[in-house]
Amino acid sequence: MSKKKKFYVEQNETIDQCLERMKKEGYVPVRRMEQPVFKEEVVDGQKKHTPIGQEIVFEGILTP
Repeated sequence: MSKKKKFYVEQNETIDQCLERMKKEGYVPVRRMEQPVFKEEVVDGQKKHTPIGQEIVFEGILTP
């Protein structure tokens, strides 16, 4: 088993539920990353990126 693992907050999941899932697997969060999610649209022949959401990722390490 690796010592580091990334946990993604799923669509119908709260941050607390994700942290609880990490705890059940024996991991402790050490880093939180947030990334925007974009949708690509073509408007008048030009590509336009529209933000549609946010992705939250926790990086965890195994507890000793």
